[in-house]
Amino acid sequence: MALALEEAEAAAMRGEVPVGAVIVRAGEVVARAGNRTRELRDPTAHAEILALRAACAQQRSERIADCDLYVTLEPCPMCATAISFARIRRLYYAASDPKGGGVEHGPRIFSQPTCHHAPELYSGLDEDRAAGLLRNFFAARRT
Repeated sequence: MALALEEAEAAAMRGEVPVGAVIVRAGEVVARAGNRTRELRDPTAHAEILALRAACAQQRSERIADCDLYVTLEPCPMCATAISFARIRRLYYAASDPKGGGVEHGPRIFSQPTCHHAPELYSGLDEDRAAGLLRNFFAARRT
């Protein structure tokens, strides 16, 4: 999670919402990314999507079932669906997102009958630090 938090901090420095993601396979980092929606002018350039794209390219497969994903914020519905499609083994996330989350809030993608794969789920890792990054980022935008 520490690497994902580094990615989130880097995203904030670029003016992006501070979310970071890291994909690990057999203890080795295979991909890492931070949000780049503004920079790339791409609404799908969430940290999770960018990390999934990089990991799938590196693994030469659209399914990376032996990989784990660490992300600083509960994935949105779009990202949760992509995580399911990629067959991620375990999902670890830091802060919950009651407003925009798609895992334990909102549509709860992994609980839907149309979901073909649900990763093992672990939440709350470094939650205070991740939530603090988000709070500070948005507080600075409001002043």
